[in-house]
Amino acid sequence: MGFMRVAVLGLGFMGSTHLRALRGVARASLAAIYSSDERKLAGDLTGIQGNLGGPGEKYDFSAVKKYRDLEPLLADPEIDAVDICLPTHQHAAVAIEALRNGKHVLVEKPMALDGSHADAMIAEAQKQGRVLMTAQVLRFLPMYAALRDALRDGSLGSVRHATFRRRCAAPAWSQWLGDSAKSGGGVFDLLIHDVDMCLHLFGMPAFVSATGYAAPASGVDVITGELHYPGLGTAVVTGGWHHPKTYPFSMEYTVVADRGTVEYSSMGTPPTLYRDDGAVEPLPMPEKDGYQAEIEHFIDCCDSGRMPELCPPAESAAAVKLTRLMVEARNENGGRIPCTIWTHVKSA
Repeated sequence: MGFMRVAVLGLGFMGSTHLRALRGVARASLAAIYSSDERKLAGDLTGIQGNLGGPGEKYDFSAVKKYRDLEPLLADPEIDAVDICLPTHQHAAVAIEALRNGKHVLVEKPMALDGSHADAMIAEAQKQGRVLMTAQVLRFLPMYAALRDALRDGSLGSVRHATFRRRCAAPAWSQWLGDSAKSGGGVFDLLIHDVDMCLHLFGMPAFVSATGYAAPASGVDVITGELHYPGLGTAVVTGGWHHPKTYPFSMEYTVVADRGTVEYSSMGTPPTLYRDDGAVEPLPMPEKDGYQAEIEHFIDCCDSGRMPELCPPAESAAAVKLTRLMVEARNENGGRIPCTIWTHVKSA
């Protein structure tokens, strides 16, 4: 097995999160960092804030290459892979250039701002024979892995209804996130997690509809989207950004199947199965940190030259397209739109 030399591009909230996780990945080392912030390049990430966890910390980057320009970093032959934690509007161009320079690419979610850019990233990865993976971390978080495992063997029967909720304060900690031209806006940036989880668990819906409200000046960007699966049921994806600073982050799900309901809330309910016979069972969860698990999966795929089967780039591109479609449905105030955007995700 090989040993991957990784460069982390961007030292904001997600960059610092990936740095922390990378320390636990045995078969990878931090080879380089990129930032335009001299304080961060010096290792001081204490000013970082986000919607999860505490503040940033201080790092010893004395043995790490420091880049202020991307071009020489991407051309560096001593870097095997890049971990892109830059603003979303930079993802596609930087990923494509990295792939052309022979690098494997892990890119934070959302994969890109729109489907055409996501498709271009996939096409370049295939052309160059390199691994491309989007960091859709819900697929690796223990509480969502518990849900997947509970549904996987079919013992609960068919899923009839599901609700995924995610909400937080508008991101006062990062100026670019508040610019929809760079982030896609609150619904796109935040709820793409839950749209991707619906694709992962249930496949592509036949239709999508949505209602909601957006008031960019106040930071509010909320939605209730419905993904319609004829013959089975509906998956509701709801939440978004609320007023800045004080509104707490939370995430939760409720999934109703023929023979039981699975529920989780970050506000105090661990993943739990409520069976139709009245039994209540806490669900087993993997013990590994989700961010570490996703980086390890990426490194394993790079080493073996295989596709990221737990997080295929085509499904990440589909999540971009479907989330965009959900926002479009909100603009139509509840209109039902056919999901003819992509055909390779399994369909219920």
